[in-house]
Amino acid sequence: MLHIEKIKPLSKAFLESIGFYWHTDSDETSYVADELVLVSNDEVEAYYEAANTLYDMFAEAGQYVIDNDLFHELNIPFNLVELIKNSWENDVHWHLYGRFDFAGGVDGKPIKLIEFNADTPTSLYETAIIQWAMLKANGMDEAKQFNTVFEALKENFKRLVVLEGDTEDFSQYYEGWKILFSSIRGNIEDENTTRLLQSAANEAGFHTDFAYVDEVGFNGSEGIFKGDENFEYWFKLIPWENIAIEEGDLALLLDEIVQEQKAIILNPAYTLLFQSKAFMKILWDLFPNHPLLLETSFEPLKGQKQVEKRAFGREGANTVIYERDMSVIEKTEGEYGNFKPIYQAYAELPKDEQGRSYQAGVFFAYEGCGLGFRRGGLIMENFSKFVGHRIKD
Repeated sequence: MLHIEKIKPLSKAFLESIGFYWHTDSDETSYVADELVLVSNDEVEAYYEAANTLYDMFAEAGQYVIDNDLFHELNIPFNLVELIKNSWENDVHWHLYGRFDFAGGVDGKPIKLIEFNADTPTSLYETAIIQWAMLKANGMDEAKQFNTVFEALKENFKRLVVLEGDTEDFSQYYEGWKILFSSIRGNIEDENTTRLLQSAANEAGFHTDFAYVDEVGFNGSEGIFKGDENFEYWFKLIPWENIAIEEGDLALLLDEIVQEQKAIILNPAYTLLFQSKAFMKILWDLFPNHPLLLETSFEPLKGQKQVEKRAFGREGANTVIYERDMSVIEKTEGEYGNFKPIYQAYAELPKDEQGRSYQAGVFFAYEGCGLGFRRGGLIMENFSKFVGHRIKD
């Protein structure tokens, strides 16, 4: 059973004063829970090690996918394959950040990977900023948290320049390169998350600017622009699969820009490999029965309680939980039904005394750097709540 601690909730006025406007769900309930999950130092260390171990496994499996041309198996849009290969082959296409979702870890059960949100992970603002505010507002020790997300992001921005070198050497190698940050106009959550990343890049020492995607100029042979100003890096909070499917012309332009080495795009196109839930099947093939993995197949698993998900899907949409006899326990509808299904062994999420489920999310930026939780039912969806944590004394 989970250990939960009630806290005084942060007011809407305070949340908005720090740029957090998506505090209330459409049913008028608070999105940020007035409670913390209590964790031990050992549990934190296990989450940290799990994220680091898994990232190494993802890197090995990514090379396997490219070497064996398994893009179709992962449901990767054909118009991104060359861009993925190009971004994979050159270290300057640095992976900024992602989020591992885990079952277990705080209930005596082993940590199991559910999926890796490697391209455009949500809850960054909540994990990096709101959790600190929860502790501070309740007079708690702010150090009692596994949360170095903002500092880790700053360091990882420096690695765009120094790569595997010492980040303290950033100023020696930095030549005034600029990063343009972009999100979709009209989405305040995406915009303020993007501006948080921009703030980390500023503090790292980069020159930065912001533009909505519709304000950005693209030229295959010249690069990426805001007005007349050219940018060496472009960060976009838009899923790669959306670009491929809905903006095919842009996908081709970005492929040419990367081939001509006119700009570097963040997160890189190869993160779409990791983002595909079908990647879990590749991991299971390469690392069968690894303690951090759940058995995953492109066909229903025989005689097992399991979860059917789509290769690309968000907020729990198009998810089905099956009993051993394949009778349906829980199901959600959605707009991702055209993507390939995968079947993953079921791992029960930790529960509180009220029977509510908790899913751990661990952010990764060169290493594991921050923990947060989502609280909901059997399937985490768009009404699931964000829950902070505190390390027990």
